[in-house]
Amino acid sequence: MSPADAARAPGPAAAADPGPEAAHWHPVIAADAVPPERPVGVRLLGVDRVLWRAADGRLQAADDRCPHRGTRLSLGRVVDGALECPYHGWQFGDGGRCVRIPAAPGFEPPAGHGLGSHAVQERHGLVWLRVGAAGEGAVAELPSFEAEDDARLRKLLCGPYRVATSAPRIVENFLDLAHFGFVHEGWLGDRAHTEVDDHGIEPTPQGFAVVGCRAWQPRSNQRSSTGRWIDYRYEVTGPYAAQLLKLPEDADAERDAIGLFVAPLDPERSLVWFRLAVTDLASSDEALRAFQHAIFTQDQPILESQQPKALPVYAGGEVHHAADRASAAYRRLLRERGITFGTV
Repeated sequence: MSPADAARAPGPAAAADPGPEAAHWHPVIAADAVPPERPVGVRLLGVDRVLWRAADGRLQAADDRCPHRGTRLSLGRVVDGALECPYHGWQFGDGGRCVRIPAAPGFEPPAGHGLGSHAVQERHGLVWLRVGAAGEGAVAELPSFEAEDDARLRKLLCGPYRVATSAPRIVENFLDLAHFGFVHEGWLGDRAHTEVDDHGIEPTPQGFAVVGCRAWQPRSNQRSSTGRWIDYRYEVTGPYAAQLLKLPEDADAERDAIGLFVAPLDPERSLVWFRLAVTDLASSDEALRAFQHAIFTQDQPILESQQPKALPVYAGGEVHHAADRASAAYRRLLRERGITFGTV
């Protein structure tokens, strides 16, 4: 499956955008998967979208529906930086403005013939969309990844993974230390070290940090050959994003930073990327991706088995204990921000 195919899911071409979720930035596809010569279809928040590049390479984004007869624009092509509809050849330029109607070459299309464009930018190796209007509480900052600008660290994008569950379930699992000895036995944990030490929650500008986390890991990264204690620092950086920093006891040991970026395709279907920033300059890209793949494909069947697939943020039905402090803080954050896409 190509990156573009993975980024799109079957579904209706248009639907109403949710409220608070639409004002946040969301990843939709790897930046290098949007070529200059053709449009690419993706899905976000229950609606199909289209991406293309203008003549100068700048990304453009709109809903994947021609305003003339409702055709998927991602089936068309890009002509001199304009998106051309495959049905009647209507062309759309910067900001989605209709610039040409071949059947009426002397007609100057009014604004109502254009597309509703979306804010779009490239960062962390991904294309990010914000589909909420700028005047409706839009969030200016992308979810941060502190290691992105550290020139000493090697950066690598892993994914995407299509997961049959809600985006909040995936973020909550990322924050969970108690499953290491069972789901990742022999890798990130073992059954002799399952106790979760007391840890704290600290507010941050984008969400909150989880500090004081510690885990015994038989194999903490691709190059590890012996078990060791690893200190963790998690940070939730958006409704559907988080990052962690692994800090081994040995000051000279490798340090790994991992960013989790989840695209909420639909309320119960998601696309997942991991952004790695590591000191390992020797291993191949394939080896680093294989390790991350091994870890996440252990998580995936567990995530897809959880019921309900939407995270119980507003409803009851799940019990908690002291080791679930990060989960409780995450659910509280979603409630405070009014996030309803992927929650119940």
